[in-house]
Formats: sequence, C-alpha cells, structure tokens
Amino acid sequence: MAIKRGNKIKSKKSSKSSWKSKVKFWSIRIIGGFFIFTFLWVIALRFTNPPITYLMLKRGFEWKAAGKGFKLEREWLDYEDMSDNLKRAAIAGEDAHFMTHNGFDTEAIKDAISRNKDGGALRGGSTISQQVAKNVFLWPTRSWLRKGLETYFTVLIEIFWSKKRILEVYLNVIEMGQGIYGAEAASQYYFHKSGKSLTKKEAGLIIAILPNPRQWDARRPSNYVNRRANSIVRYMNYYSIPE
Repeated sequence: MAIKRGNKIKSKKSSKSSWKSKVKFWSIRIIGGFFIFTFLWVIALRFTNPPITYLMLKRGFEWKAAGKGFKLEREWLDYEDMSDNLKRAAIAGEDAHFMTHNGFDTEAIKDAISRNKDGGALRGGSTISQQVAKNVFLWPTRSWLRKGLETYFTVLIEIFWSKKRILEVYLNVIEMGQGIYGAEAASQYYFHKSGKSLTKKEAGLIIAILPNPRQWDARRPSNYVNRRANSIVRYMNYYSIPE
C-alpha cells in the first residue's frame, strides 16, 4: 500500500509539474508573440501609412446609427506637402516640447495631475506622440489598460519613428471634425483649399478645435476658439519643426 501511495504522490507531483511547464511555455510564447507582433507593426507603419483607425470606424458607425449615413472623410497628405503653418500650429497648440521630449512631457503631466487632484479621470498632459499611439494602435475609451498600452506604443514609436514621421501621421489621422480626419480633409471641409496652402490663422483655427472637434467649428469659431487660435498664431513661430 505504501508503494501505491508513493506512486500516487509522484504522479500528482509529475502532473502538477507538467501543468506548470505548459503554463510557463505558453505564457512565454504569448508574451513573446505580443512583443514581436507589436514591434513589426510599429516598424511597418514607419514606412506605410495607416489605412484606417479604430476611432474612424467607431465614429462612422455612430454617425450611421444616428441615421446620417457612414461618414469618413480623409485624404493622406505627405509631410513635405503640408503647410509649415499647420506643423508649427500643431506643436504650438498641442505639444510645445515635442521636439525635445522622448514621448512624454513631464511638466505637462505634473500640471495635469495637479488639476485632477479631486480623484477624477486623469486628463491632459498627452503629447503628440501619445496621441498618435492612442489613435493609430488603440481605442479611445479611457482605462488604465489602454493608458498602459499607450505608454508602451509611445516608447516604440519614439524609438523606431522620427519626429517628422510622428508629426506626419498625427496630422493625417487626428479627428478634426464630425467624420473629418487629417489635415487635407479638414482644410477642404473648412476652407475649401488644400492643406498645402493654409494661412497662419487657418492653421491656428484647425488646431484650436482639436480638444473638441465634433462640437467646435473652424469656420464659425466661438470666442473661446478664436482666442485660442490667436494664441497659437502668436506663438507658432517660436517653434521649430522636424526637417
């Protein structure tokens, strides 16, 4: 009997050890696969333009559900063809330290934390790099998981992309109105001209509406949007842009 009990104990230990080995084996494969996939994904989008984003699809179906049809207007505009006014306006209005930070603006994050001490959802402090990570690779819903993945993808694009590429993608995928994405579509929609030839004020107005693009209109700016645009125009020449 002792021998049988011993065999049973050994069998249980062996089974438990085998189960742990399988869990470890598959955990390593899944984690390794995740890193390989995300690395390749980020590297691929350094050279190819993102075809569509989760936010574009989500907004399109929301628009359709409201009985207004599926709306998605966008047209890729290469960095070299964009108005320098728009590039400078984006940096002045959205990320003053874009050219010098490594993806994260610590001062802006501190300011955001101090403004959210009431325990609510953390708002503000996102750099252009972080917004690209969120818009291109993730989903818009706020959560700690998404924020963690946003941090991860921000690090990757700062490693594998140039500042020029980050700004180019940002100005082509960012939501700039109801169903309007990117500089070219926004320029055509608001000012009936190409993003190649935006004036300083026009560029400032487009960037000024980004905090709430579905409610604010660059053609008919509120007093607040107009003041914000004027502030962007006033400071935009102080910022350099990627060459």
